[in-house]
Amino acid sequence: MPTRYGPITLAPLTGVLGAEVSGVSVGPLDPELLGHLNEAWTDWKVLFFRDQSAGPEEHLEFARQFGELEVHPFLPHGDHEELVVLDSHGPGPSNAERWHTDVTFRAAPPDGSVLRACIVPEFGGDTLWSDMEDAYECLDDDTKAQIEHLTATHSMRHRFGRRLSSEELERKLEEFPDQHHPVVRIHPVSGRRSLFVNASFTVGIDEIDPDVGGPLLVRLLHEVHLPTRQVRFRWRPGSIAMWDNRNTQHCATQDFGTARRRMERATLLGSQPEGPPR
Repeated sequence: MPTRYGPITLAPLTGVLGAEVSGVSVGPLDPELLGHLNEAWTDWKVLFFRDQSAGPEEHLEFARQFGELEVHPFLPHGDHEELVVLDSHGPGPSNAERWHTDVTFRAAPPDGSVLRACIVPEFGGDTLWSDMEDAYECLDDDTKAQIEHLTATHSMRHRFGRRLSSEELERKLEEFPDQHHPVVRIHPVSGRRSLFVNASFTVGIDEIDPDVGGPLLVRLLHEVHLPTRQVRFRWRPGSIAMWDNRNTQHCATQDFGTARRRMERATLLGSQPEGPPR
């Protein structure tokens, strides 16, 4: 893959995904620069920006150039409803520690996100991403053939539903009913295939017996853990990451002791996932 896109220079962090960007300040972009950045994003899936001085307004202005922004139905926000606030204080379990693709319980999951570091602990708190295109490509041919036209059920009930009363859960499931997305997703820009299941929201494979589908889903979910398809990012003040939600998964590490970690995230509205043609 190229590492030069017009005036933009990339420094790859791994051989499969993730690169630091030079030559771009987060804020308004001219059309040519925006085009180069979109091309780099498609190629590398996760882009990182260091030493940025962007505040909430600049953050939102930058993100809106890549698409319309969503308002998350469950996570808290600050003064701007499109900015999710991820504020962690001290040790304890975190939903973000589990590998996931954002909001796949929606009919049209997000295309991507732009995450800005606001308060960074002295140590720990890294975020990792895993390449689900590589996960698909490395499957054996028999498994690829088996999952070619399968769909899987994605639900909010386990990650967000456990915080709700039974009545609230019933209302939310009416608003966000379970969705059935292709196990193999075709990227709408690159045309490449990726494995589109995740441990936070995927609860089963639809068209096959659970005795077969259960172990198959477990095996597919395990593909995210291979270190050679991951990139790990150490946050610093002024750091920003943007990732493609259609072909990656991510998780955050809750390993910063009693310190505080505050991030703000703008998320792009997406489209309904499409699988391989029949």
